[in-house]
Amino acid sequence: MNISYNWLKQYLTIDHSPEQLSEILTAIGLEVEGVQKFESIEGGLKGLVAGRVMECQPHPNADKLKLTKVDVGGGTLLSIVCGAPNVDKDQMVVVAPVGCTIYPLIGHPFEIRRAKIRGEVSEGMICAEDEIGLGTSHAGIMVLDPDVEPGKMISDLFQIEIDYVYDIGLTPNRSDATSHLGVAKDLLAYLRVNEVYNHSIAYPEVQQISERFPKNFNVKVIDAQLCPRYAGVIFENIEVKDSPEWLKNRLSSIGVRPLNNVVDITNFVLHEYGQPLHAFDLEAIKGGGIVVRTLDKGTPFISLDEKERVLHEDDLMICDAEMNPLCMAGVFGGLGSGVTKTTKRIFLESAHFHSITIRKTSTRHVLRTDAARIFEKGSDPTIVVEALKRAAFLLEKYANATVASKIYDLYPQPAIPVQIDLNTQRVRKLIGLNISDSEIENILEAMDMKVNVLREGIYKVEVPLNKADVTREADLVEEILRIYGYDRVPFSNHVSIPLISDEFPDSYTLKNRIADFLSGRGMLQMMNLSLVSSDYYPKGRKDLVYIHNTSNESLDIMRPDMIHPALGTIVYNYNRNQKNLKLFEFGRTYVLQGKKIIEREHLAIVLSGLYSEGNWRLAKRKSDYYDLLEIVESTLSNLGIKAYKFIDSGPDDQFEYSVDLVLDQQVLARLGKISPEITHKRDFSEDVFFADLNWTSVEKASKKYVVLTEPVSKFPVVQRDLALVIPEEINFSQLEEIIVKIGGSKIMSVQLFDIYRDKDKLGEGMKSYAVNVVFSDRDKTLKDKEVDKFTSKIVQSLGRELGAKLR
Repeated sequence: MNISYNWLKQYLTIDHSPEQLSEILTAIGLEVEGVQKFESIEGGLKGLVAGRVMECQPHPNADKLKLTKVDVGGGTLLSIVCGAPNVDKDQMVVVAPVGCTIYPLIGHPFEIRRAKIRGEVSEGMICAEDEIGLGTSHAGIMVLDPDVEPGKMISDLFQIEIDYVYDIGLTPNRSDATSHLGVAKDLLAYLRVNEVYNHSIAYPEVQQISERFPKNFNVKVIDAQLCPRYAGVIFENIEVKDSPEWLKNRLSSIGVRPLNNVVDITNFVLHEYGQPLHAFDLEAIKGGGIVVRTLDKGTPFISLDEKERVLHEDDLMICDAEMNPLCMAGVFGGLGSGVTKTTKRIFLESAHFHSITIRKTSTRHVLRTDAARIFEKGSDPTIVVEALKRAAFLLEKYANATVASKIYDLYPQPAIPVQIDLNTQRVRKLIGLNISDSEIENILEAMDMKVNVLREGIYKVEVPLNKADVTREADLVEEILRIYGYDRVPFSNHVSIPLISDEFPDSYTLKNRIADFLSGRGMLQMMNLSLVSSDYYPKGRKDLVYIHNTSNESLDIMRPDMIHPALGTIVYNYNRNQKNLKLFEFGRTYVLQGKKIIEREHLAIVLSGLYSEGNWRLAKRKSDYYDLLEIVESTLSNLGIKAYKFIDSGPDDQFEYSVDLVLDQQVLARLGKISPEITHKRDFSEDVFFADLNWTSVEKASKKYVVLTEPVSKFPVVQRDLALVIPEEINFSQLEEIIVKIGGSKIMSVQLFDIYRDKDKLGEGMKSYAVNVVFSDRDKTLKDKEVDKFTSKIVQSLGRELGAKLR
């Protein structure tokens, strides 16, 4: 929100500098995020001087140029080449000497330099009005009054307003500070409490409107809950024209583009009072009346930006008596009902709308207007008519308007101010400061709050309706502290640190540990949005969580899996020539189960392109499933998880092939190659290998194991290779489980290093696994007899339980 320093000074008698006022604003909770200098004429005409043309001769080398000698005071004559058709001897002109920077209406500022033009030296520039921001004409140079003295600074001849504009980061709870008057009232409270300040707010002039003007015009509100107060007045004999300079400057300083006097006045009152107004061309209102209501779902409405919008059944609309929609209430006007150059009569609206209704309509149609921002914070119903009277005063003065009706004011159930019980002892406890009861009372009254003393230290406080967010005692304490001054609260030398116990290792520690581990393996961490397009999923899928995303309508669901965001990152990098990718991401997925949204934590790992880019030692090699498997297994091993089983995951429309890693009937991970049908949806033809680790299950499993380090054994290991013929349906994990069970602590590792199939030699339905078993004892050197004994038991158990036999 932009607030003008000069504008504030219209209401407050202050001599604080812009910098001092900035500090006060921040101290009272209106944090100033930046201060920008504003000049009604950009550049402030600095460096420009008045000059008299002493000589004017044709340029010897150009028909359309002239050589001039210009007196700029102090006996200095400048030689200037000029191409303006109206330059002549004895004229008083605007001169930009060498070194001066000029600010044209169109284009960027530039510095005047000494130059040669067609062989003749030019020591400056004689300016047209559009070249220095004083007008729009470029027909010729600007000619000044002949009585102006040469050398006179041009900035002294024109009234230039210099202002300072505060960029305030207004928080959602500050409905009382959405305008210049609102900020001025907050400043007044601070000044009265913290400084010697006996002035009051200088309220702006308003027009008292009589009810003696009858008019055949009706106003009706269908649902008073959606529109608790609606007011309006008719004006005639309007002259739509340019606004006065002071009004243009006020609006321009805060970033609002001036349009015409009627629209500018409504915008001015909006930023002065914090009360949005809307002017309707009376000729566009059919049936002689206004109806405030909702319309049927699907009703078309063409808004002011010429877009057709489809209305929701909850969108509050301003309609004429024939039910034609004229405006989205509190949000945006309609095409054809606004003020034009030919408008002579208007109906001026001022209203108080239900904040939630306005916010939903504004976000639903992606219309984040100034009016909507004020209404959704909670506007003040008490200023609805006052804002109309202020606009009436300005319209009468600057648009020659005449009031042609009474004020239509529909306010069936006037809002009742909130009353809050306040215990001053609790105020002192929450603030941590021994502030007296009288100080508390003075602060509350400085904020226009009515204080009724029930008994000593107990108040009944009536909160003004402009403070929509102050509803509890804690809110009052916050208001008191704001005005008292956060900087006045002393610092304590005592530091309290709560001791919070948690299970070890906690989720944060585990994630960091695995992120460090994967990064150490050359992988990069990615962070994707939790939003994705529903276009990537089958139509009619029931478990998708849809959202109304006003900033990007294509991202309309919460991600139900980690695959598509990861694919998006792969494609994004691939299109920028980053083709060899090893990525991982911690994130959440969201699916709908009944009426509940289920969130799950995941670790995604994705490979694409070359796994090894090649060098003098290693050949180039593409990533494959086994690279992904090794990464997943080493990740689980890092957490101490080993006794899982491999199970074919079965049909999966996202994978061409995949496998599940299962422990205690919980799927720890699913990994495989992403289906080409999925990658082709993103116009991507490279292989992508993807692993999805159920992080919740992984985390739970990791707590069952303790990862210990131990010194390297000083005793040698003994290896045995077993060539086992087994049925085709037997997998390696079954072999490994039995070998470890028989060998116990003497088994250091079991590795599969070869698979052989030959139905002629091995038999139908049989295969051969070559397994390397490493034996070790930390206390002694194993003898061959001991190892042979273990080996014999292992072979017997494998034969008995799995039907395995040695080749």
